[in-house]
Amino acid sequence: MMFEEVLSPGQVKNDADSLAVWGKDWTNGFSVAPSAVVFPEDNHQVAGLVAYARREKIALVPSGGRTGLSGGAVAGHGEVVVSFDRMNKILNFNPEERLVTCQAGVITQALQEFAREQNLFYPVDFASSGSSQLGGNVATNAGGIKVIRYGLTRDWVAGLRVVTGTGQLLHCNNGLVKNATGYDMRHLFIGSEGTLGLICELDMRLTKPPAPQVVMVLGVPRVDHLLDVLNSFNHTLTLSAFEFFSDLALEKVCAHRTLARPLAEPAAYYALLEFDETAMDSAGKAFEHCINEGWVADGVLSQSQAQAASLWQLREGISESIAAHTPYKNDLSVTVSQVPEFLSEVDRFVDDSYPDFEVCWYGHIGDGNLHLNILRPEHLSVEEFMAMGHAMSPNIFSLVQTRGGSISAEHGVGLLKKDFLHYSRSEAEITLMKGLKNLFDPDQILNPGKLFA
Repeated sequence: MMFEEVLSPGQVKNDADSLAVWGKDWTNGFSVAPSAVVFPEDNHQVAGLVAYARREKIALVPSGGRTGLSGGAVAGHGEVVVSFDRMNKILNFNPEERLVTCQAGVITQALQEFAREQNLFYPVDFASSGSSQLGGNVATNAGGIKVIRYGLTRDWVAGLRVVTGTGQLLHCNNGLVKNATGYDMRHLFIGSEGTLGLICELDMRLTKPPAPQVVMVLGVPRVDHLLDVLNSFNHTLTLSAFEFFSDLALEKVCAHRTLARPLAEPAAYYALLEFDETAMDSAGKAFEHCINEGWVADGVLSQSQAQAASLWQLREGISESIAAHTPYKNDLSVTVSQVPEFLSEVDRFVDDSYPDFEVCWYGHIGDGNLHLNILRPEHLSVEEFMAMGHAMSPNIFSLVQTRGGSISAEHGVGLLKKDFLHYSRSEAEITLMKGLKNLFDPDQILNPGKLFA
């Protein structure tokens, strides 16, 4: 048995069904062909796996909740998938520090629920929180719906235990608030997509829970008015979220989930805002100002937690509702002030070049992150459509590059965007990044073929 010196037989799977399930993530269009899936249960076993793989020249692909959208967890060339499903324990909680030590396979929602049990709050949240794992969140520096108030995953990581490509187990930062002893290696691994090391344990910070939240959905006639609305509310209260979606996105999610439209009349775009219940008076004044300025046509305010959850479905259900259309996804970011013009530029390009393609927009406009989803026409096969999507990407990424933006705001580079990294990173930066890869993984066994072309 492969890895028999490290693992028991029950920790290795190589049947066809297991290879198909654990060999991929949510990304479409890539071949899936791992040779085995292994399930370590502690740091020592992960270190042993890497040491064995290095000696035997076996490539490893780390696998968390497999909810990625850039092919970062796809094993297509006989690699061994390292699943963290069995490293799923919360190991320690320090109430004075508000610090939770978790194994990498802990589900995001499990940490959120644990925090609530302690009367605390873990604020990083997204539609896949019920299946994504913390190790994968850290490896891609996941963002989500509350970045405008609470920041990215990076902002909540106090320490890491990571096994590098040499088999060394590193202890990064140990939960310290202050540590001025040279390079903070924790931040090298955050967002590295498993190319530098396998994240085994994490020290995650918690915070005080917010006041009860209220959700407002606004109909916005023009894309440039989205920024006006954001600025108006930002000036009068603290927002927990500011999301947007197009009318096409609303149409798809309402049909898929049998939901009622939130407003009597359709609008070109919709903004979803979340804020503290204690800020209702300020929110009312901001809403009235937006109506008077013509930036908002209509709006609805949640009257209960159940209604707030229902309104959130309009945004969080979009990705699932368009899955049947096999969308070509792009996860882009520019500075917030550039969002309206950038979105319009992309729309013009797609309309002019591919008039039969439907464009479905949604995203975290409060932090400049736009999710562009181009829906596959029925007359095109998945392979044909994905090839066309890949061909149009340089034009879209050139628009990103002109504005100093990112071709991947929160989904990572993986396989999907490795050919386009130079649109967001300079040649000097890429050279340094490859140097780090060679230093931490000299035999190129960790997630090979990802991130770099």
